Amino acid sequence: MDLGLQGKVAFVAASSQGLGKSVAKELASEGADVIICGRDEEKLSVAANEIQNAGHGKVLSLQGDLSSSEDRERIIAKTLQEFGSIDILVTNTGGPPTGKFEDLEEESWEAAYHQLLGSAVGLVKGFLEGMKTKEWGRIIAITSQAVKQPVENLILSNATRASVVGLMKTLASELGAYNITVNNVMPGYTETPRLASLIETNPSFAQATKEIPLGRFGQPEEFAAAVAFLASQRASYITGVSLAVDGGWIKNII
Repeated sequence: MDLGLQGKVAFVAASSQGLGKSVAKELASEGADVIICGRDEEKLSVAANEIQNAGHGKVLSLQGDLSSSEDRERIIAKTLQEFGSIDILVTNTGGPPTGKFEDLEEESWEAAYHQLLGSAVGLVKGFLEGMKTKEWGRIIAITSQAVKQPVENLILSNATRASVVGLMKTLASELGAYNITVNNVMPGYTETPRLASLIETNPSFAQATKEIPLGRFGQPEEFAAAVAFLASQRASYITGVSLAVDGGWIKNII
């Protein structure tokens, strides 16, 4: 199925590894030019080579921390200098530290805000004008299954990622007139470095497959395929949704 992404320009945040890298690789394989970014220069270089080999368009890699307004503005400016505008924005971050409410200081909450919500707000602000001018765009936020069903010992993620969902749902209403769709995608337990870290910190996470109807952890490529579909021409009438890619873990009816 042709997703109609040939020649589109996609910015994928936090894409030096994990879900972000898989999404960038999937979009590149569909013919999009891709901008990737991350804090670790070495991992970013490896990811850029993998993505370039998977696709046919340009790959621009930019080192920086998107929770820093200074780094974020520099990355946005370099992207716009190179491509003029983008068509697809995928917001994404690593997960904040684990812990229960009483374990966390105020600084942890502030850092989680800048990492999760602040970075998403800043990226949308930086790239929105170009989408509105072209009257075409896709904004997709990678959040977490925790926004529907909180995960124990992840209160920073549970609380702050839910605010990203509220932001995107509101933007879907505000930007529909410009033919810009805005959606959330909620990954479940997926085999990434983040999950490996959670299991190392708390081995009980390894037992999560017992709660998943499909009986296994997801693969990053499976998640990336869902994001690529929402970014595509085929998904032009889907906006304001929060799509779970979790093997059935979330028990809510809606």
